[in-house]
Amino acid sequence: MKWFETWFDTPYYHILYKNRDYKEAEHFLTKLIDFLQLPKRSKIIDLACGKGRHSIFLNKMQFDVLGLDLSEQSIKHNKLFENSTLKFRVHDMRNPILHEKADAVFNLFTSFGYFENEEDDLKVFRSVANVLKENAYFVLDYLNPNFVRKNLEETSVVQKENYVFNIRKKIEDHFIIKEIDFSDDGKDFHFVEKVKLCTPEKIDEYAKQTGFERIKIWGNYALENFDEEISPRCINLFKLKK
Repeated sequence: MKWFETWFDTPYYHILYKNRDYKEAEHFLTKLIDFLQLPKRSKIIDLACGKGRHSIFLNKMQFDVLGLDLSEQSIKHNKLFENSTLKFRVHDMRNPILHEKADAVFNLFTSFGYFENEEDDLKVFRSVANVLKENAYFVLDYLNPNFVRKNLEETSVVQKENYVFNIRKKIEDHFIIKEIDFSDDGKDFHFVEKVKLCTPEKIDEYAKQTGFERIKIWGNYALENFDEEISPRCINLFKLKK
């Protein structure tokens, strides 16, 4: 099995990342929606939604939201929050999205770049293109490879709840590889995250091949302009041109 088919489905993944900045995420989404000027009740797909924090917030903003994620455990958790305009389903982002045409698809907080070959990356773009209305939006929030290379913290120790996570990072074959070791009840665990360092140029190449035009690129969650040397994020805004 691939790393993302196991690690994301464990409770430890959610413990390690449980203190992600919700206020920053909500501020980002508020600014993004304001920029896009999406009408209330627009249909938004949150692709790779995790435990649904963005989907739930978007739904509170009066959008009709579908959250999709590969993790069965995350979707089981998310279904507790479903209502008539908020639904969740297990889904592999490489597969076609069987849903009525959407006004926007959001892929947030580095939920891309997991796959070894480029054809799988293209499948993601194709699946998004096929579910969007004409002139609809695709937001791909990704890391900035140059920033990652310059600011790589090779080792760190993170304590969350009763767990001590020993983390090692390295760059190998155009991937950033994070190794995570910890113990629970006397048993040792080892997990790996592996994310491709896709350049902005490569992402734009995928977009053009699948009918998208990149109309904006931001460098952080405050939606400031992208600088390839210093921006921590590479937030791409595409519009579908069929």
